[in-house]
Amino acid sequence: MTMAFLSLFMAGLCGQLGYLMIFRSEHYSTMADDLHERERTIKAARGEIVDRNGTVIASNRTVCTVSVVHNQVEEPEAVIRMLSGELELPEAEVRKKVEKRSSREIIKTNVDKADGDRIRSHGFAGVKVDEDYKRYYPYGSLASKVLGFTGADNQGIIGLEVMYEKYLKGRDGKILTLSDAKGVEVENAAEERLEPVAGNTLTVSLDVNIQKYAEQAAYQVMERKGARAVSVIVMNPQNGEIYAMVNAPEFHLNAPFSLAEGDGAASGKEKQDLLNAMWRNRCINDTYEPGSTFKIVTALEYMREHPGAYNDYHFDCSGIFSFENNKIQCYHKTAHGSQDFTQAFANSCNGAFANLGTELDLTSYRNLAEQLLFNRSLPLDIPYSRSTFKMQPDAETWEVLQTSIGQGQTLMSPMHNLLITAAIANGGILMKPYLMDHVENSGGDVIRKFSPSVAGELMVPNEADALKNLMVQVVNVGTGSALKRDSYQVAGKTGSAEVDKAKETHAWFVGFAPADDPKIAVCVIVEEGGSGGHTAAPIAAKLFDAWLQ
Repeated sequence: MTMAFLSLFMAGLCGQLGYLMIFRSEHYSTMADDLHERERTIKAARGEIVDRNGTVIASNRTVCTVSVVHNQVEEPEAVIRMLSGELELPEAEVRKKVEKRSSREIIKTNVDKADGDRIRSHGFAGVKVDEDYKRYYPYGSLASKVLGFTGADNQGIIGLEVMYEKYLKGRDGKILTLSDAKGVEVENAAEERLEPVAGNTLTVSLDVNIQKYAEQAAYQVMERKGARAVSVIVMNPQNGEIYAMVNAPEFHLNAPFSLAEGDGAASGKEKQDLLNAMWRNRCINDTYEPGSTFKIVTALEYMREHPGAYNDYHFDCSGIFSFENNKIQCYHKTAHGSQDFTQAFANSCNGAFANLGTELDLTSYRNLAEQLLFNRSLPLDIPYSRSTFKMQPDAETWEVLQTSIGQGQTLMSPMHNLLITAAIANGGILMKPYLMDHVENSGGDVIRKFSPSVAGELMVPNEADALKNLMVQVVNVGTGSALKRDSYQVAGKTGSAEVDKAKETHAWFVGFAPADDPKIAVCVIVEEGGSGGHTAAPIAAKLFDAWLQ
């Protein structure tokens, strides 16, 4: 009986073995290969970002990853001393990793190439120095909130770096090595190598020279006026190309997690909130009272309601306008005297425009605001904040007066303000703003081209022309005299938005040049900068001069 049982057992065992050898051989062969094959990643270079003229504004620096293979280390004590000294790490920390029996232990990443080369030159067996890449921004803080930056894994976190991650990231390569059953790399075994593929090059519409000049002008005003921040956008009004986008103060792209002086002690949520604020692109993500730049909207509504008759408007300005127990005063209580429609716009007369507001159809006024993209989406591919127009047709008088001069609850972003200005410049067309020009692969072939795109119509050509004429008078005889030039004509509108009576007003300017053939449109806001004509307009003047002279 024992022999019979043994025979049955052996037969079953042989059957199972046969099954495994015949029907499951491929499965276990693969498992064996997986068990004995280990890989090390060869990092791919991230694609460069270059400006419209080919100037590199985001590139890579070679760094190293230092590791050890336990079974190949012949002089462990010497290796521990060397790595501890070269990498400035505690000897106990290095020892723990060197003595650990594993296929590979990483000692340190993002090691400067010079340090990696020096470690390699020691020639210690079992010490591996693999090259990697770290993002590098040659212009430091230039256009920081537009470009964005990458994290420790070299993937984009904010800005263009994350928006176009799929184009910028490369394809990593690998080194395949053999390991024994314990997972320890087999010495002198042949390696298989799969080469990495670098990321694509992005060419953006930014112009480094204009961006630098705009940032320089912004910082000069911040220092001179003690302003909190300055935002500037420079765009081609005919096609939507963005030449510069400034958010001063910018942050250092090569040290994006270093807070500004005075905030360094923050930690946890407080630190993250400060970082988010530091990285925020105010040109598109912040909204402000538009001040007198909103008089463009009020003027357009009045012209629509009084076609052919708006030039008959007349107002006597004493510096303070009283209406139904409400008072609106002009900037610094300036008495402008007798004003027609054009003069009221050129001199930015608050009294006149508050008076105009009392004559408007408020339902039509709100409809126009929404046609001009208040409470609506902007044609942007990147995250932004909507501008808001809250006044309802049954609004109280004080709200009508405030709204008509760009105060009260109306809020708009610098980008939105510029889009309306650009539409005036080009005959009423809403152009989709864009920062990307094209994408090239490592072979120099263009794999995607970004083209101008019409997003709609904000006004008809004759309305745009009428507003342009008003804006020309702002420069020639009104609050924008800082932009008056003999060689070209600027059209613009200044604004001073009161936010806190205890602080300076926000200074605005929007405009374009040359007025008869617009090539460049500019929006400037100086937070707590004072008068738009004295603070924001001179920044725009420098940019117009740089582009046109």
